[in-house]
Amino acid sequence: MAAPQVCDDMTVEVALSVMISARAGHLLIGDEGLRTPRLITRAQLVAVRDSDAYTDRIRLRDVPGDRGPMTPVAV
Repeated sequence: MAAPQVCDDMTVEVALSVMISARAGHLLIGDEGLRTPRLITRAQLVAVRDSDAYTDRIRLRDVPGDRGPMTPVAV
C-alpha cells in the first residue's frame, strides 16, 4: 500500500487523522507539487503532539526530520 501524499501545510492533528483513516504508518509530505518529498511516521507525529511545545497550529513543515526539516526521499 502506498503512503498517502499530503502537503506540508497540513496540521499535525489533521495528518494523524489522515493516517488513521488510511490505516497508514507513514505519510509522504512535501511542498506544493511534492518537489521536496519526505516520509514522516505516525510515531514522529505522536511525539510532536505529545510534547510540551505542541500547539494545534504546528504544520508538517515545522516537524523536523532525521536530517533536518525536509529530509528528501526517493519517490
